[in-house]
Amino acid sequence: MRAVRLTGAAVLAAVFLAPAAPVPAAPAGTHSVVTWGASADRVGEAVPDRAYRIVVRTSAAGDNLRVRLSNAFGDRPLNLDSVWAGTRDAGARLVPGSNRRLTFGGSRSVTIPTGRTVYSDALPGRLPAGADLVVSLHSPDAAGPATGHGMAMQTSYTAQGDRTGEEGAENWTGTTGSWFYLDAVTVRTSARTGAVAVLGDSITDGWQSSGELNRRWPDYLARRLKRAGSDIRGVANEGISGNKVLADGAGQSALGRLDRDVLSQSGVRTVFLFEGVNDLKADSGVTADDLIAGYRQVVARAHAAGKCVVGATIAPFKGWYEWDAAAEAVREGVNAFVRTSGEFDAFTDFDRILRSPYDPARMLPVFDGGDHLHPNDKGMQAMADAVDLSALECHRTPQ
Repeated sequence: MRAVRLTGAAVLAAVFLAPAAPVPAAPAGTHSVVTWGASADRVGEAVPDRAYRIVVRTSAAGDNLRVRLSNAFGDRPLNLDSVWAGTRDAGARLVPGSNRRLTFGGSRSVTIPTGRTVYSDALPGRLPAGADLVVSLHSPDAAGPATGHGMAMQTSYTAQGDRTGEEGAENWTGTTGSWFYLDAVTVRTSARTGAVAVLGDSITDGWQSSGELNRRWPDYLARRLKRAGSDIRGVANEGISGNKVLADGAGQSALGRLDRDVLSQSGVRTVFLFEGVNDLKADSGVTADDLIAGYRQVVARAHAAGKCVVGATIAPFKGWYEWDAAAEAVREGVNAFVRTSGEFDAFTDFDRILRSPYDPARMLPVFDGGDHLHPNDKGMQAMADAVDLSALECHRTPQ
């Protein structure tokens, strides 16, 4: 028999494609860990009879994939009549043979109640780290507010009608820069493997990093954790552009979405808190004491759930149009708290890493994405490199 050489895409398919056999009970010593996550928000109006082909990048490897679908911002139940998962070849095209139907309590369809999320049944087969996972879904009658994640920094695809079972790209002619209805993917892995969830704003969301290339700072962190052989392998990016700790606006406030977006994620040991610049800029009236009180609430709630919290200093942003001396004074006061209070389990000093030695209120030009607030790819990598990986380990128990 002639030997067949597998391409990289075919290898991914081979490890992800197991026969559609019944899923056995989870062996002792294993558990579920989030391998991808994105914070939920309202993303315009839902469109009936539209299919979405959502492209995401995994972090932790494992088997028995499950997806979490969200109707958190809907005003009526959401009906999905077809949901599939496969691995991407290129564009909207999937690796041949990789696309497989997901079920929900054994059913091919699912109705998600208003304001709720649902998990799929587990899909047999192993999913590697760093894979382009594609989740395709269709609703025959979606209406009202749609739930998703607005700024994906990744192209996904749309089609008219139910094309979810197709592996070719011919009918997936529309594109979108948002993720719809999908807010988490989990895998089953060793019980010693954990995850970190990053609660953040547009810097965490990846604005000014290179689109399509997974160069947000949490992406760099995921690759660094894998190379280091850390027990923390899952990274859930729960950033929302424009988000604030204390007030709703660009998404629910960090305090308002903490439970859904972060504490509910499977296998999370540590919450990484990197928010605050949107609270203090633009003459908001927010004081250092106000923001510190918000941080303390995040820490208390995370500790009560058995999670550790790594705090991060607020990065410099002089030159951004909303910077002023008053906002700078608040930033410096908050950063002093992060560094010296001892209330976080650990901290990462993004301010020190990114600031210019000639003007500490301004970002170092080599890291500046161009608007003096958001780092470029080099800045994103420098941020990930600054994280003490051992600080992400956590063995707290719920209070």
